[in-house]
Amino acid sequence: MLQVVDKIVLGMAGVRFLSATIEFSAALLMVWFGRVETAFKINALLAIVGPTVLLTVTSLGLIGLAGKSSPLGMLIIVCGVVLIFVGINKL
Repeated sequence: MLQVVDKIVLGMAGVRFLSATIEFSAALLMVWFGRVETAFKINALLAIVGPTVLLTVTSLGLIGLAGKSSPLGMLIIVCGVVLIFVGINKL
């Protein structure tokens, strides 16, 4: 059995497991309904899940790194996260 000591890592993994469960359930619903219109609606709802999970896991990671990284290192990490969202919004 896996032993996870760090609660931040456990939280990050838990959010990702929840996300995977939601995605898998949505895929099963798409197959269950078998209609393109319904599958499209389900897919649209999933558009909310992705960014929310990214923000949550990133926030947990930043909290976990806060005491372990220098202020300059934290600034660089935060700038990287901001650039990810700028890049996503420019598409």
